[in-house]
Amino acid sequence: MASLLILGGGTAGTMAANLLRKHLPSEWTITVVDRDDDHHYQPGYLFVPFWMKPSRVSRNRWAQLSGGIEHIQAAVSRVVPDERRVNLADGRSLDYDWLIIASGSVPRHDLIPGLSDGPLWGTKIHDFYTLDGARRLAEALPDFEEGKILVHLAELPIKCPVAPLEFAFLLEDHFRKRGNRHKVDITYVTPLDGAFTKPVSAKAFGDLLEDRSIRLAADFTVSHVDNDTSRLVSYDGRELPFDLLVTIPPHTGAQFITDSGLGNDMGFVPVDKLTLRAKADDRIFVLGDASDIPTSKAGSVAHFATELFVDNFLAAIKGEPLPNEFDGHANCFLESGRGQALLLDFNYDTEPLPGEFPAPVVGPMKLLKRTRLNHLGKLAFEQIYWHMLLPGKRLPVPLKMSMAGKRQPDTAQKEK
Repeated sequence: MASLLILGGGTAGTMAANLLRKHLPSEWTITVVDRDDDHHYQPGYLFVPFWMKPSRVSRNRWAQLSGGIEHIQAAVSRVVPDERRVNLADGRSLDYDWLIIASGSVPRHDLIPGLSDGPLWGTKIHDFYTLDGARRLAEALPDFEEGKILVHLAELPIKCPVAPLEFAFLLEDHFRKRGNRHKVDITYVTPLDGAFTKPVSAKAFGDLLEDRSIRLAADFTVSHVDNDTSRLVSYDGRELPFDLLVTIPPHTGAQFITDSGLGNDMGFVPVDKLTLRAKADDRIFVLGDASDIPTSKAGSVAHFATELFVDNFLAAIKGEPLPNEFDGHANCFLESGRGQALLLDFNYDTEPLPGEFPAPVVGPMKLLKRTRLNHLGKLAFEQIYWHMLLPGKRLPVPLKMSMAGKRQPDTAQKEK
């Protein structure tokens, strides 16, 4: 009998367990370890401050696993690859033949001095990257009538890197609907030199910020938060006053990865970006946000990579060459307010481009263009997530990025 141990019961860990249960012989044991029993639909955090009920975001973690999969509720203390063993925080240890690390990434408010350790935390300073944070922000927004709001991205990588922009656009729409937009000054603060990481999308989102009268404070590398003066301070000495600061802090990998000596300086596990196999040990694969692959830490990446990983895992346990290569494919909706959204589709080598998705000409989704259909697609994904993606049902979208329907920047520019 062989054993597969999966550390983390989030999107990637749950998908991997459910998909592999369909393919591995019954004598294989599959065990998922996680420290709690709440599975969160994390894209829902964005909507909680505005309209989504918090109870809609969370479901029982273990109920998402198929039959024939064991689970253990415990925190992980350390991985010991040489002994193929995982130590748990409660003193137990688990042996494995193969290990999948799918422990995600962790928002670290403690890495910015003055952010969560001062008197403004929870009053003037909020976040929406945890369910508790989103819930507290939902309670604070109705009382905000006028003043300066900073929507702040501390650094990359973070989960869902488009979410800070989405929040800024939804915030602007929120005050527009309330009729006091003219009393609220919104600034999007980023360490990047533009609104986003790549030229085409950076221009598109920068134009949209300008269209919505949202200021852009670029190249802002935060040093600390001054709680006495309610100011966000950068390393180059700039100071931005705020009446409300909504921040997305730096992210790291899980602590047990660092404690096990498996992580880089941010606690993410170095892997072969094509196969997701850990560079430190051939018996370990890393799925979802826990790895150091150079693409978006997004649910779509976990989805595409995990489906391609299954064939690789089945080959690996037979000692055969791995048949699939992951290209870094990411596919993200970006809410722009006014009941519209944009769609981004990209990979390791190709930046988000305009065009149609998934089929050329007919779409029906539009890339890098605000449409009602994109917005409805984002809302519909909640049900797709629970009922199709987590159980391991195949979705009608390509696992690898296709150039079909996309237009290169020169072509797109000529059409303007």
